[in-house]
Order: sequence, then structure tokens, then C-alpha cells
Amino acid sequence: MLTPFFRQSWHASGVHINMIGVGMMMGYTSALLPALKAPDSPIKVDLDTASWISSSVGFSAIPGIIVSSYLMHVWGRRVSYLIVQVPGIIGWPCIYFANDVGLLLLGRILGGFTGGACVSLGSVAIGEYSSPQNRGMFLNLKTASVCIGSAIVHAFGHFYHWRTLALIATVPYLISFAIICTWVESPAWLASKKRFDASENAFIFLRGDDDLSRREITDLIRVQRIQITQKQKNLQEMIMEYIKKCGRKDFYKPLFIMTVLFILLEFSGRHIFPAYAAEIIIEVTGNKGQAFYYTLGIDIVIALSATISSAIVKVMRRRPMLFSTGFGSVVVLALVCAYLYMSSQDMISKDRPWVPISLFVLYFILANQGCTPVPIALLGEIFPLEHRSLASCLSGIVLSICINIGLLITPYLMLSLKVYGTFAVFGVITSTCLVILYFILPETKDRTLQEIEDYFKTGRLEDNNNQDLEAKEKMLVEMKNLH
Repeated sequence: MLTPFFRQSWHASGVHINMIGVGMMMGYTSALLPALKAPDSPIKVDLDTASWISSSVGFSAIPGIIVSSYLMHVWGRRVSYLIVQVPGIIGWPCIYFANDVGLLLLGRILGGFTGGACVSLGSVAIGEYSSPQNRGMFLNLKTASVCIGSAIVHAFGHFYHWRTLALIATVPYLISFAIICTWVESPAWLASKKRFDASENAFIFLRGDDDLSRREITDLIRVQRIQITQKQKNLQEMIMEYIKKCGRKDFYKPLFIMTVLFILLEFSGRHIFPAYAAEIIIEVTGNKGQAFYYTLGIDIVIALSATISSAIVKVMRRRPMLFSTGFGSVVVLALVCAYLYMSSQDMISKDRPWVPISLFVLYFILANQGCTPVPIALLGEIFPLEHRSLASCLSGIVLSICINIGLLITPYLMLSLKVYGTFAVFGVITSTCLVILYFILPETKDRTLQEIEDYFKTGRLEDNNNQDLEAKEKMLVEMKNLH
């Protein structure tokens, strides 16, 4: 008999394999752009065109996020995920057959649409399909999957033509599509649509039939019964209620937190390094022939560190994990920038490229323990179910804007400020975000989604490890009454 952990893992694997495809899409320009800039390239590009090919995924991610937020609210998580993967599957053949910049851009735009749609939808799906004990690990593995995808495309890009690589990158989307076809629908979405029996059956299928699972699904259904009763309003009242959401604390506070987290995510180098890895490494080492091996080594370290963080998050709380590794990464980044600046001014020797490379490795190890996985993990945790579609949409738009700005300005920053100046700017932004988050970010580890939702409404997180017997008995009685 299949265990609840296996069932949760199977559902999460659909998201993880899809994220490998997204990682390949984000890192693809590191193989594409050098080939297009080669003298014998059939498609000629300049700096402006190259930056738009790279950053176009950020623009197209915005409509992907908007569409996915609507679909997940109306049609549920499973059907929505299947629909939004189709443009990404079509985009790669467009790139394969491209003979001009227009078709290349179309393929990148379709890929960006799917990438944007799946980032927020995947976090919501994992958050609702997994238990509080496994949720952090599965959400962190989502980040690790993107890193693995980037590493694969960097490695294969050295041996295969960029057209062949485009076909290879289609495979993760196809496998993910097949797995998602086997999903049950999200219990939380079913409850929000008054399908309480189906919600309970799906929840028990995913989580098991113990007292803890029964207590959590009872709490979810109870809250949704109350909210659904309150929602019986005419169209005008519903529109006004929608507008008033922006002024509610349980809407704007988690949205502001996610905005800061996504700025932190992007300017810690999550999408910038995979896209411009070759250019960055060549400038740091001054050795074009060895750039591939340095890049591949850093990719492997990033993927391993992101995977390891998925195990660490099982035992370590979110806040200590984020701030200890986050501030540590800023210190290491400052050392990298200082070394590169001094070597550029001939204050120290340029004959030791292993020093800045080693510091970069340490930086990405630290960043992938907190700055990159925690924001994606919290995206699947902190939004109340009532606002989840709209808030995920808005926060996803913020992420897309950050990705687009980061990818668009990086070539120009590197041209004018060099690598050390570019990462110095990123370090200042990263440290500012960490300081802000220190004062506003709650701890969510091992909390149910309902407990986190209650926190943003009341401002308090109840101690779920010290519930008295009277409270437990009251909950069990309530559960029996609902049945």
C-alpha cells in the first residue's frame, strides 16, 4: 500500500520535473548567446538584441502569472498546471526551427509564459498537497530543481548545438505533463468550491487517516464554511469586496513580505548567474578555454547546496536559516568584489583565478541555503486561501519584473561597472532586503496553512506544540459534529 509520503512525493515530483525544465529555459541563453555572437552564426545579434532575448522571459512571465492565477481559482490546480505547460512545450520547437531573431523571441516568450505561470502555481500546489512536516522540503526541492535544470543546460550546451539543446529541454515538460495527469485535485481548492466530501477524500488520500490529518481537514472545512456563508453577495458587493482586499492586513502584509523576498531572490543572483554564467566566469578568470569547467563546477555546487538545503529545512527554522546564510553570503560577496577590484587595479596579482572562483562557490552555497529557496518556499505558505489566487498573481508579477530588470540591466552593468561593481550593487540590494525582512518575517516552519492564515489575521502564532487537552477535545467534538 502506498504511504502518504509517497503520494505527496509523487505529486510534488510533477512540479519538480517541471522546474528542471524552467531552469533549462532560464539558463539556455548562456549557450545560445555566445553561439549567436560567433562570426559564423546564421542569426546575427548585437548587445541590445541579446539582452532582449535573455530578458524577454521576464516580460512574458507576467501574462503567464495572470492567466495561471485565474485558472487555478476557476479550474483548480491540476487542470491549470496542464494548460500552462503547453506554451512552454511549443516554445522549444520554435527555437529549434528559428532562422531569425523573431522566431527566437517567440520561443523565449512562450517559455517565459510557462515559467512565470508555473513558479507561483507550483508553489501553491506543493503547499496544498503536502503536510506541514514535508512542505518545506518539497518547496526547497523546487528551487533545487531549477538549479539542476541550469546545470544540465550549461553542461549539454558545451557538447550540443543550441538547436539540439532546445529539443532536449522539451523532455522535462513532457514528463511533468504525464505525471500531473495522475494528480488528484487540491483539497483546499475543492473546499473553497463547496465540494467538501471530495476535499476530505483527497486530503485523506494525500495525508492519511490519522487524528492529526482529520483535525487539519476539519479546521480547513470549518473555516471555508464560514467564509462561503459570508460570500453570498451580489456582483456589485463582490467587486467592492475585491477592491477592499487591498486594505486588509492579511492581504497586504504577506504581499509586501513576498515583494521584498522576491527582490532578495533575484538580486542574490538566482536567475542572473545562469543566464550570464559564461560571460561572468570569463571576466573573472580571464581564461575563455577554462570557462566551461569553472561554470560547470559552480553549477554542480549550486545544485548540491540547494538540494542539501531541502534536508536542512526539515530541522532548521526559516528565519535562522535565511538570516544566518543571507548575511554570511553578503560578507563573502563583499570579499569577492574587493578582490576583483584590487586585481583590476593591479594592487594584487591576477594569476590566482581560483581565489575569486572559490569565493563565488562559497557565496552560492550560502545563498542557496536561504536567499533563493526561502522566498519560493514562503510563496506556497503565507497567503490565506481567500486571497491565494490574487496575491500569488501580484507577487508573481513582482518576481517577473525583478527577473526582467535583473536580466536586462546586467549586461550594461557588467560593461560599465565590471563584475565586481555589478555584484557590489546586488550585494547592497540583498543586504537591504535582509534587514527589512528581519523585522517583518514570521516563522512558518511546521505550521499548517490555516495557522499561518490565522497569524496574518490576528498577528499571533499559537504554540502548536503545547496545546492543552481541553483544546484537543474541543476540536475532536467539532470534527464529529461536522460529520
